[in-house]
Amino acid sequence: MGEKILSIVVPCYNEEAVLTAFYEELHRNAGLLSGRVSCEFLFVDDGSSDGTLSMIRDFAEHDSSVHYVSFSRNFGKEAAIYAGLQHAVGDYVVLMDADLQHPPEFLSDMLNALLSGEYDSVAMRRVDRKGEKRIRSWFSRRFYGLNRRISGVDIPEGATDYRMMTRQMVNAVLSMPEVNRFTKGIFTWVGFRTLWIPYHNVERTAGSSKWTFWGLVKYSMNGIVAFSTIPLAIASVLGALCCVSSMLMALWFVVKTLIWGDPVSGFPTLITVILFLGGIQLLMIGILGQYFSKMYLEVKHRPMYIAKEEKTAERKD
Repeated sequence: MGEKILSIVVPCYNEEAVLTAFYEELHRNAGLLSGRVSCEFLFVDDGSSDGTLSMIRDFAEHDSSVHYVSFSRNFGKEAAIYAGLQHAVGDYVVLMDADLQHPPEFLSDMLNALLSGEYDSVAMRRVDRKGEKRIRSWFSRRFYGLNRRISGVDIPEGATDYRMMTRQMVNAVLSMPEVNRFTKGIFTWVGFRTLWIPYHNVERTAGSSKWTFWGLVKYSMNGIVAFSTIPLAIASVLGALCCVSSMLMALWFVVKTLIWGDPVSGFPTLITVILFLGGIQLLMIGILGQYFSKMYLEVKHRPMYIAKEEKTAERKD
């Protein structure tokens, strides 16, 4: 058997400002893995509108270990991750961001853990959120707590996409070709033995984050809908509560009118009940709509991405 291969998959979207520094740092740390594995650098350009693709082409021209896939437009990070896993040829595959917030110096420790045979996956977990806005950190913590309670998928707080996996685990992840992907949940759902390595948050070297607050909210909702049916059960619970409340209210009005002779004020009561029930119905329709919209997109069987340009290697199974 030949030398094992480590595929380093890097999703990129408008990372022109930081890409050269990232590539140099990555190349330096990958060199420290020599003798244990040979490295493949696989960049996935997610329809960047700046010079990201040109820079990746330049890397590939001067370095035969650099491969890339470029999308026809921006399909999102989840699609970029899936494309990277699809095209990776390595016996081991690591996912990391190009903004240097996933420190390349951890690659050696992650690889050692996998080579020991004790683990199938090694993932990085942030123990703090230094440099992040407080409101964003607060919502992130609340999301992980809520997701653990209602989905049954235990994603540790601070979990990142920075993860190294064996080929067996990568193939398990690829066996789930759903369009509405929540990769953090998929990593946990497929199982396998995972070692979590804590590290302190690192701020971006250059450029700015592509995640907006509402983009993260949408991503969080997608994660909940993808792995939990609890929101659907809320309709039944609220329906039962409304029935009980209406019966108690009716009983109260009867008692109040017969015993104390207090007339029922119709207008305020009617408006309150209508608004209450209408709000609950709209909430439930919205929750159902979220699930139906996901099913609608799945049954179309559209591809997760369309590659416009690529330079990749063939996997030798």
